Amino acid sequence: MSAASYSLDTSVVIRLLTGQPEDQFNSALTFLEESRNAGHRIYVEDLVLAETYYALQAYYRMPKDKALAALYQFSETSGASFSEAAKTILKIPNLGSARPGFVDRLIHSAGHARNHKLVTFEKAAQKLPHTELLK
Repeated sequence: MSAASYSLDTSVVIRLLTGQPEDQFNSALTFLEESRNAGHRIYVEDLVLAETYYALQAYYRMPKDKALAALYQFSETSGASFSEAAKTILKIPNLGSARPGFVDRLIHSAGHARNHKLVTFEKAAQKLPHTELLK
């Protein structure tokens, strides 16, 4: 019998990062630990990372750099699997002030993985390969 696979929802990742509310944090942490111990595969999708990033800023008033640091730390210590693009992007120094930013880089990477050229009006995105800037 093969191990089960799970994708974590934003609500679970938020609880694991903030510890709030405490009962849900404990439930999420128990699930994560028991799943890892059972050899189950745990995934965090790029869309969940993007949503978590914005929720940490908007609802929890966490500055961009701290939200990104929390996501990076989680990607390194949770035992969950993240896309190669997300792992690479989260390691970019000063990502909180980088242009293009975290979510724009996730979008670019998703398209690039499909051999798509990113079409954008965002001038900062022209720094990325396979990008066409509309005027």
